[in-house]
Amino acid sequence: MAFLSLSRLTAPHTRSQAPSLRDLLALHRQRRQLARLDAAALRDIGLDPHSAGAESRRPLWDVPRHWHQN
Repeated sequence: MAFLSLSRLTAPHTRSQAPSLRDLLALHRQRRQLARLDAAALRDIGLDPHSAGAESRRPLWDVPRHWHQN
């Protein structure tokens, strides 16, 4: 079973910095792990298969909204 690391889901940078390559690779890895979860695991974390699939197919540069500091 794959485990998601929730430690990197907060904004990894300050207002003046873009996400680092390390942050982007961690995000990509988490999305791949999300795609591998079965229906029972998705229910455990409160997601439906459609939402999980949509999130896992997002491109690498499409970072979470809370990473954007305006």
